[in-house]
Amino acid sequence: MSTLPPRFRDWFAARGWSLHPHQAEMLVRADAASLLLIAPTGGGKTLAGFLPTLADLAEGGHEGLHTLYISPLKALASDIRRNLMTPVEEMGLPIRVEDRTGDTPSSRKKRQRADPPHILLTTPESLALMCSYEDAARTFAGLKRVVVDEIHALSESKRGDQLWLALTRLQAMCPGLRRVGLSATVEDPGEIAHLLAPAPEPCEILHADPGPDPDIAMLETEERPPWSGGGGKYAIPAVLEQVKRHRITLIFHNTRAQAEIFFHNLWLANDEGLPIGIHHGSLDRVQRERVEKAMVEGRLRAVVCTGSLDLGIDWGDVDLVIQVGAPKNVKRLVQRIGRANHRYNAPSKALLVPANRFEVVECVAALEAVKAHELDGDKRGPGPRDVLCQHILARACAGPFVADELYAEVVTAGAYAALSRAQFDACLDFCATGGYALRAYDRWQRLMQDAEGRWHLRDPRATQIIRMNLGTIVDTDKLKVRMKHGGGRPLGEVEEAFASQLNPGDTFLIGGRIVRYESLKEMSIEVTRSAAKKPKIATFAGTKFATSTQLSQRMLRMFGQESWPELPRHTAEWLGLQREISALPREGRLLVESFPFDNRENLCLYGFAGRNAQQTLGLILTKRMEELGYDPLGFVASDYATLIWGLEAVVDPVPLLDPEALHEGLDRWLAGNAVMKRTFRNSAHVAGLIYRNTPQAKKTGRQATFSSDILYDTLMKYDPDHLLLDITREEAMRGLVDFGRIEEMLARVGDRIDVLRLDRVTPLAAPLFLEVGKVRIEGAGQDRLVAEEADRMMVAAGLA
Repeated sequence: MSTLPPRFRDWFAARGWSLHPHQAEMLVRADAASLLLIAPTGGGKTLAGFLPTLADLAEGGHEGLHTLYISPLKALASDIRRNLMTPVEEMGLPIRVEDRTGDTPSSRKKRQRADPPHILLTTPESLALMCSYEDAARTFAGLKRVVVDEIHALSESKRGDQLWLALTRLQAMCPGLRRVGLSATVEDPGEIAHLLAPAPEPCEILHADPGPDPDIAMLETEERPPWSGGGGKYAIPAVLEQVKRHRITLIFHNTRAQAEIFFHNLWLANDEGLPIGIHHGSLDRVQRERVEKAMVEGRLRAVVCTGSLDLGIDWGDVDLVIQVGAPKNVKRLVQRIGRANHRYNAPSKALLVPANRFEVVECVAALEAVKAHELDGDKRGPGPRDVLCQHILARACAGPFVADELYAEVVTAGAYAALSRAQFDACLDFCATGGYALRAYDRWQRLMQDAEGRWHLRDPRATQIIRMNLGTIVDTDKLKVRMKHGGGRPLGEVEEAFASQLNPGDTFLIGGRIVRYESLKEMSIEVTRSAAKKPKIATFAGTKFATSTQLSQRMLRMFGQESWPELPRHTAEWLGLQREISALPREGRLLVESFPFDNRENLCLYGFAGRNAQQTLGLILTKRMEELGYDPLGFVASDYATLIWGLEAVVDPVPLLDPEALHEGLDRWLAGNAVMKRTFRNSAHVAGLIYRNTPQAKKTGRQATFSSDILYDTLMKYDPDHLLLDITREEAMRGLVDFGRIEEMLARVGDRIDVLRLDRVTPLAAPLFLEVGKVRIEGAGQDRLVAEEADRMMVAAGLA
């Protein structure tokens, strides 16, 4: 406590509080140029990040902005502002605290640029926008500290890349700027520190006492998990019993659709009428805020939720977290567990509910990883160039710049430290001309050089449309859902693709209620209440997680054990039967099974590479099998395996798995696939080639798709080496198709491929036949089936 100013010591003493060691250390290290604090949830890391600021501002005298706080969530910024005002007001500190997000009125935003508060709480998008104004240097004059909260979440997306680039601008305007990063879950502190600090400067890392291990286990249920599926419906009686025993329970799901389905079934079983809410990103903001307020006030017993409640907002007296479905990622699980008992040195309590039999193994592997303090996470590649293009255009909005100086700034961002000058110049040329095939069009002639060699906007009026489109979150095309009667009350949003399949009278779930589709009016879906008990489920896209490489490897190591005392008996017996009939997948090897079933020949590859990669593997292999005359008919993929069925047995699958041939097959498949066009559209929006938001009106999804498809086809034909096409290939390989996971898997197994020819379906393959998302192959196999059926009919009719 001796490090605190007297006024602060008195305030802490009046509350019966004392500083945690890491909070005191943050005061001691207040002058560190860059500092990453890793502290457990409930450990007061946000207060630790702000204590040096509050102490510095306590005596008054500082003019303008002192500290900028950046979080991934608007709600988190608002929550922190409320929490900060308590010590500020109770100690009578002369400090102004405000937030600035997309919900802030434009009049206040304008005032904040001219007269900023001492502490401003914002998001990466709002910071990028503030840096794009001509008066940015005046707004940020006097800025001393930047605090980046939940830095692990930002580091995993393009929003983080946008932030690192914005920090290079702030550092150039405020040379003495100090950077602080805060997180509870970091699998590689060195990597996060590299992103936080301006390259090549080192970043100090402060580890707080991690506190007690969480109280985490599998939920025991009377009914066994089903063989496939992802809803966890079988566990609802046991989940309700846990809700009754605890004050507030958060019930996490990995997708919005699963959350809606589970909430609906939970409510049907809620005979005692316990107050239960639902919270996810597709719900109307007013409804989300109503649920948040009820949680804080303790009026809810449970909330069914998704990643919208992952991060560090203190949502009241939560004392239990339930994860329904395998977590797919240990780091995400730890983050969610931390929502329970949001207090320092109090163990968080969590229960896992596997949705199916395979997930039982994954959940046990995740439990062991949490207990071993082994977090996971895939390495991120270099900073994406579409984000850099957006940054260059935003920089031009703020005034003329010299390319050499901007390049020197950009490479101080850790994610862009390895960016070559040639790559930077290619991005600059794209921003200036649109690239070789587009330079003849005025609309893409956006930058020009003056006589002194400085770059500036060709038309200053372009600043408006560039600013309107800043950001890296590319919305899936969504339509508002509103009640037809009662003033058109908004309920939330559904994907345009889902809406296009609806017919009048169809029912679906949103916000936990069943509604009936009536009509489409002014780009909104009008619905009425429905008494139906079995709705047509709204398939919100949400985020589809793939099982992490580290978690997959832990599962494979489990398969190598002689027995599985840690697994439920039904699952251990299932694995034992697989070992008896066939074999179990093993670490460092690839198991491939071939067997007849249901008058088809089947091939099953247990790659454990994640759903996207296994799906991509199915697409490429069936294409090659088609070329080789195996007549594949379809396939299905899970996180763990790919099952292909067809008319001919694959006796030797090893040649199909040649890495070079797979890569060639991927290139051919992508060239004519909608995946590339969708990826191109997203990157084109981020890079500023296509604008969704215009001063006149926002383009609909179909308009944006139409214009981007034309551009894609034009560039493929006339400029196949265009920067945006190169970026598109990188993005598709890294994200949508996860080909890197396939390459990693093949490199790991080498020539150690176990091929087993069996006479029947195996225990491990059987659940795959029940998986949703089967892909039908239209090719020679289907033609052959039609011809054979025609021959049978002719024979039956006596005509052959």
